[in-house]
Amino acid sequence: MKPVIALVGRPNVGKSTLFNRLTKSRDAIVADFAGLTRDRHYGDGRLGDREFICIDTGGFEPDSSTGIVKEMAKQTKQAVAEADAVIFVVDIRLGLSAHDSDIARYLRSVNKRVHLAVNKAEGMSESPLLGEFHELGMGEPHPISSAHGQGIRSLLDAVLEPFEDATEEFGAGPQQDGVIRLAVAGRPNVGKSTLINTWLGEERLVAFDMPGTTRDAISVDFERNGQKFKLIDTAGLRRKGKVFEAIEKFSVVKTLQAIADAHVVLLLLDATQGVTDQDAHIAGYILDSGRAVVVAINKWDAVDSYQRETLQRQIEQRLAFLKFAPLHN
Repeated sequence: MKPVIALVGRPNVGKSTLFNRLTKSRDAIVADFAGLTRDRHYGDGRLGDREFICIDTGGFEPDSSTGIVKEMAKQTKQAVAEADAVIFVVDIRLGLSAHDSDIARYLRSVNKRVHLAVNKAEGMSESPLLGEFHELGMGEPHPISSAHGQGIRSLLDAVLEPFEDATEEFGAGPQQDGVIRLAVAGRPNVGKSTLINTWLGEERLVAFDMPGTTRDAISVDFERNGQKFKLIDTAGLRRKGKVFEAIEKFSVVKTLQAIADAHVVLLLLDATQGVTDQDAHIAGYILDSGRAVVVAINKWDAVDSYQRETLQRQIEQRLAFLKFAPLHN
């Protein structure tokens, strides 16, 4: 399973530039003003043959209690909960602030591996200014320049080192053992667990109406007409009787990892809600991952003929890039 790395820091220290550098993309908007990233962005990164998932977060103010800043703090806490490792980004030019100390205190409390990246340090790898960041108690600071790519490789080597065995075990994508690995992906409450239970003919999985951060993809063995399948759940499902601490219902990380581990992905849509932005995002990720895909529409019996026509048009327009995929309703 790919390790998950969250980028955390106060506003405008260069997290989105670092995200774009790590994922070799321009998905995160970058400009020289604070508070631009409000939600979490997810992207795939690679260092040599080691793959990882990177999460970019908004500027973090742990004690914020109002408005959009509170929402950004909540998004960051969820990203940290999903992550295996955290890169705490600070700015050498602005120096150490009380805000940085607050974030460091929070990160110490969550018991995650944290690596301190001192950004905007081009040509300053020996600078005495690095010394003050030892105060944070986060170990050796890594001087980097997100904009120029300096120090990025050594930072990633340090972050990924503990996960090398796990990457070798899971990073090769789906295993070739004659068993078809099938992931059922979709938004919460579109009926993923009901579909899997119908296939299995038993109440094997329970739809869980509280969010969960478990990253162990739940898989169920299943055989039909002599062909063995392994059904991989995505977010929002749990085994009966297995209760875990909750933080978020739709775990993007879990969905991305299930897709990466599958041979075939079944994208489940809800006929009563049409094709949403979230559906289109999941579909785009399946396409990018190069997996075989089948689109299925659930709750088809709950809509009338006019709604069905509207839905067909929505699929043709919003999921035009999946025209090749078989459609079942």
